[in-house]
Amino acid sequence: MDAYFETSRHKELRQEVRDFAETRVAPRVPEMESSKLVHHELSRLIAKQGWIGPTIAAEYGGMAEGHLAKTIIIEELSRVSGAMGAMAQASQLGVAKIIHFGTDAQKKTWLPEIAKGNCLPTIAVTEYESGGHVLGMETSAVRDGDDYILNGRKVYVGNSHVGDLHGVVVRTGEGSKGLSAFLVESDRPGCHLGEQVPAMGLHGFSFGEVIFDNCRVPAANLLGNEGDGLSVAYSSSTLYGRSNLTAVSLGIHQAIVEQTLRYANERERYGAPLHALPNIKIKIGHMQSRLMTARLAAHHAVHLLDNGQSCDIELMNAKVLNVEYAMDSARNAMEIHSAAGLFTDRPLERYLRDAHHIFAPAGTSDIQLLRIAETALGQSKGQWSERLADKVATSQTVS
Repeated sequence: MDAYFETSRHKELRQEVRDFAETRVAPRVPEMESSKLVHHELSRLIAKQGWIGPTIAAEYGGMAEGHLAKTIIIEELSRVSGAMGAMAQASQLGVAKIIHFGTDAQKKTWLPEIAKGNCLPTIAVTEYESGGHVLGMETSAVRDGDDYILNGRKVYVGNSHVGDLHGVVVRTGEGSKGLSAFLVESDRPGCHLGEQVPAMGLHGFSFGEVIFDNCRVPAANLLGNEGDGLSVAYSSSTLYGRSNLTAVSLGIHQAIVEQTLRYANERERYGAPLHALPNIKIKIGHMQSRLMTARLAAHHAVHLLDNGQSCDIELMNAKVLNVEYAMDSARNAMEIHSAAGLFTDRPLERYLRDAHHIFAPAGTSDIQLLRIAETALGQSKGQWSERLADKVATSQTVS
């Protein structure tokens, strides 16, 4: 199904990533499902394709092709492996903080390495006690001469166990202006990882705990100014997190529909393909309709983002639609497969598990709907896509 907003270059990129995913990623899925541990080699291999840098400018060695290209990359990886789609989205989320708040020196140091696949960045905001309440965090940074000393723990850090550069939001003072962000190299003394604990899905991806124990970080690693931490967290989540996770859901959704169509064609009931039954055909119709609507919402939102237009509400809407629709279609698919969908010889149960992982990050559906309602009621506190338009718009040529 051709997407309205895709150019010929986008279509070439989609085919390139699809071919790679089917030949290089798919054979490793059984191993990842069996071990349930992060796949370092495959994560690096994907990064080496340059696919962490679609929104990085050409002057830093990036693809400079924007957020729609980013969406296509994540979507096609997720269609084969939700874990590797999640890996790509988490590191591309880590790119946001450097593009939006990095100094010239920080950009020149890190963006070329990310674009070449030599560095996988992360963003570390969430804490166990405060959860999604960013202002409730307690991890701290205290100034000590030309350095800051970090202490505390971050949880659910995407790419925790494969990341090279953590973008960490910590408390440097009181209130909303008391949060600051730092770039912390993963091999810096005092920066440790918690044990990787296998989760329900996304096997091959790590989203674990990063621990700071008197971790000394140069003041030059401060992102923006002291007090910019809340802006770093919120803007990265809004402009990258929601669109990235939307793309993961979209790829999983595509896989769910494709698998169900194959099964409905191959399986026979009463001397005819399963899809000849009216109730099965109706469920398939619902699934295809959701997928079409989800893709349109996703691509429209990032098209606006690429063109520097206000689109916070479209990004929120895209995330809630894609997450909810993918889970709804997964339920329909399980109903169509019946008992056959419960066994691991078919990928459907993996898609179902993986889809649930995309619900909470960058805000649950309730949070998205709350923000959408506030915008409709005229209660919005501003649009990050407007404030940072000059840093998210691209100069890509439409072909």
